[in-house]
Amino acid sequence: MDKPVLPLTYEQIDHWIASLQPELAREGFTHAVGILRGGAWPATLVSHATGAVPAFLRYERATRTAVWDSSVPLPARGSKVLVCEDIAGAGHTLADCVSFLREQGLVVKTLTVVFDDLSRMRPDYGMDCRGYFALLPWERHAYTDRYRARWQHTQAGTLGPIGEDHEFAVYAIDLDGVLLPDVPPHRYDADLMAALEERDALLPFEHLPQIDFSRTQAIVTGRPEIDRARTADWLARHGYAHLRLVMRDPSRHGEHPEQVAAYKAEAALELACTHFIESDPVQAIFIAQHAPLLRVVWWDAARRAAKLIATQAWRGADAPTP
Repeated sequence: MDKPVLPLTYEQIDHWIASLQPELAREGFTHAVGILRGGAWPATLVSHATGAVPAFLRYERATRTAVWDSSVPLPARGSKVLVCEDIAGAGHTLADCVSFLREQGLVVKTLTVVFDDLSRMRPDYGMDCRGYFALLPWERHAYTDRYRARWQHTQAGTLGPIGEDHEFAVYAIDLDGVLLPDVPPHRYDADLMAALEERDALLPFEHLPQIDFSRTQAIVTGRPEIDRARTADWLARHGYAHLRLVMRDPSRHGEHPEQVAAYKAEAALELACTHFIESDPVQAIFIAQHAPLLRVVWWDAARRAAKLIATQAWRGADAPTP
């Protein structure tokens, strides 16, 4: 992938459609028609913004066939509808669906969340993402190596359907606090060598996060690179030698929680992961802030509980404007 990745969140897409509300309302669309599945959510947002009736089309790529797939009937001839899709792609989906509706005597305009350099058709409404790889929140798995390989084979006709979204989950995990207990920071300050030896002797937790470890891409730890040999030895002794070990470079990322979190977010994105399991709640918040489409899970080993983390920056009324 030679384009910079542009992650778009649900909130950003919601705000974008809200910004179009006056213009969409003036158009007088009777229906917002989503192409299943990617166009379903944008059509629902348009429906809420304008009052247009939500309706859906189903498209079969193999036969290039569009069918009406709604409990509401087809609009009357002459009605004006807005076809909604997630991306104006390189294929024929959007054009074929527009042609189908026009054949029914409808006046059609189009809205796609994004369009890019490869788009076969330019929508009437869409965010211009030319020069970027737009990563939509419901397609966060599309950045994984396995998905891209499957997609290429599917496009070439050498495989059947790509598969379900959850099948492409890829994990990166923290080390201390996830696989083994944390040694309290004050022990490192009191006697570094004694603390390291204590850590080396620790046994793995009996209870681990309930994830598919066969889909774990790497251990991404805040431990500095100088600890690689003893860390790799511990992993080998306890059955984790097969996992890739990513360690922090202190010359690039310091020890402050936000700096460590920035490094972990960067590593997870470079590894094309969809999920990150983090033991420190503060770091989990910062990781989620740095990588908004990464599924960040805070693992509380003491309670054997996991919480999905999402974060947006907040400014109080008296905060200075940047």
